[in-house]
Amino acid sequence: MRTDALLSQYGYCTRREAALWLKAGRIRKADGTPIRRAAEHVQPDEVTVDGAPVEFPHGLYVALHKPVGYTCSHREEGLLVYDLLPPRWLRRSKGINTIGRLDKETSGLLLITDDGQFLHALTAPGKKVEKVYHFTTSAPIPAEAAELFAAGTLTLNGESSPCLPARLETEGPCAGRLTLHEGRYHQVRRMLAAVGAPVLTLHRLTIGPLSLEELQLAPGEWAPVDPTLFA
Repeated sequence: MRTDALLSQYGYCTRREAALWLKAGRIRKADGTPIRRAAEHVQPDEVTVDGAPVEFPHGLYVALHKPVGYTCSHREEGLLVYDLLPPRWLRRSKGINTIGRLDKETSGLLLITDDGQFLHALTAPGKKVEKVYHFTTSAPIPAEAAELFAAGTLTLNGESSPCLPARLETEGPCAGRLTLHEGRYHQVRRMLAAVGAPVLTLHRLTIGPLSLEELQLAPGEWAPVDPTLFA
């Protein structure tokens, strides 16, 4: 593709601004040769910008440790998860989005991509990607909750189909882990509220093969991930 189109597509600058970047010698080939013409055709893997390779030339796949207080939205006011990412990613021509959501008061592992097919593949009902959450509650968890969740018979208020079987592991009377294979609206909070144990804190530990512990991400930090892990 044209060099100016490449810079625009990956969010570095507009096509009009590209001429200035080229004149300043900021855009080079991998061997260090400056690219001077906006119309010169290049491949993303062959280009450096300010000495660094083009970021995510074949699709953006990132894991983020979402802090409490941030919203997974492009439109709402207040703190957004996208504020934690490089601004140029928001200017990529394909646009970036979260894969599923965590509500404002929930922290933990979140995936972000500009690959629409990857997003839909992971959120499709048939995919059943395992997700593990740690929670605390304001009331003791009933002894029968684990059996109820595992049976796959709990139907949440306002819904007609029961939740898929889920694994509940308690860590004392008011804390535990819940493993889900679907992603209904506020599902963990609604399931625990249904058994009389409203959630106080909620944190997602894993998505499929990825875990925050292994990624070693502090709140607000991100890291690239390999999308083939979810194949």
